[in-house]
Amino acid sequence: MRSTHAPAVPRRRRRNRTLLAATGLVAAMALTATACGGSGADDKADGTASRSAGQGTFEIPSDIASQLEEHGIDVDEWADGGWKDWDKDEWLSAAEDFVNPIIEGLWNPERMKSAQEADKTISTQDASADQGVSDPEPAPVEATAEKTPYHDNAAPVGKVFFDSPEGSMVCSGTVVTDVNHPGKSNLVWTAGHCVHAGQGGGWYRNIAFVPSYNDLGRPASELSDADPAEIAPYGTWWADWASTSSQWIEGGSESGGAGAAYDYAVLHVKPESGSQSLEEATGALAVDFSAPSATEVATMGAWGYPAAAPYSGLQMFKCVDRPGRLSLSPSLPTMYRIGCTMTGGSSGGGWFRVVDGETKLVSNTSIGPSDNRWLAGPQLGRTAQTLYENMSEAYGGR
Repeated sequence: MRSTHAPAVPRRRRRNRTLLAATGLVAAMALTATACGGSGADDKADGTASRSAGQGTFEIPSDIASQLEEHGIDVDEWADGGWKDWDKDEWLSAAEDFVNPIIEGLWNPERMKSAQEADKTISTQDASADQGVSDPEPAPVEATAEKTPYHDNAAPVGKVFFDSPEGSMVCSGTVVTDVNHPGKSNLVWTAGHCVHAGQGGGWYRNIAFVPSYNDLGRPASELSDADPAEIAPYGTWWADWASTSSQWIEGGSESGGAGAAYDYAVLHVKPESGSQSLEEATGALAVDFSAPSATEVATMGAWGYPAAAPYSGLQMFKCVDRPGRLSLSPSLPTMYRIGCTMTGGSSGGGWFRVVDGETKLVSNTSIGPSDNRWLAGPQLGRTAQTLYENMSEAYGGR
């Protein structure tokens, strides 16, 4: 698994991947997205409170403010940097403990650019465990750059930014449809390890999603003068709730662990400013929860923002391959595996396949070896569908 953190902080072996395209995927798998647009009107949602803090306006929905207070957290201190306290005894871990109030302006273009992958990968020895029920390792598939502008080719795909005890990190994510709120989804699919540290850890903080990040795929040397609207063409969307599997929370580890086969998460997001839904801005993809066997699927494609060398984390890449099976244990669901050279930073990125002529999300990047030959992602079956439906029912209407 792979994520990304600030250069001064030591890296973790972890992987992050993401992406989906409208035009670029069209040739490979056929996907749709709306035209580029803003994040909507400037009205603030009802039921929120705004407090002035050192980082800017600190907008706190009343229910989130109550959650902070229930945990003994002063909302003003949190906005002024109290979120940087990662004391083990204070790190919120349980599924119901997630809190993520907006700190306006925190994820500015420079901070986004500095976030790097914090790699989490499994070793070759781990990957070959139970090889009898795994298919042979696939040949590496060289990742290819997505066409720019991304808003024309992969608008629903973007980067997930978050803070961890190790620093600022990134993953990838995809806007997905909301079955209970058609056309107005605010749901983003990503990896569990992009929102929660797993066994012995807790929820990450300041989780935000930026669709079509760095829309023109500019190199670092050109970003200092780039228009902020080019860095985040649809704005910044903060998670006001996140859900991941209990298996990841209880069994996820630095090497994936027993939680790897359940390494997925859904975010419910709201714009840092504006009232338009995310789907209205970018379009969205449906999720395929049929969990087909890899033997039944001719092609899967993975998209994301790889950040470890030789990549920079500033451009979107993709790999398309015939999937195989990877079993880490006879007691765990089999994972999908494709050849791909994408590195850390692509974790959480969507995997897509065509179902009856429609491109759907079927998995997300979770784990891979340290030499970047392939990627593996979980099957999205009934457990994943229940997580998604619960998120839609409880938070989709916000």
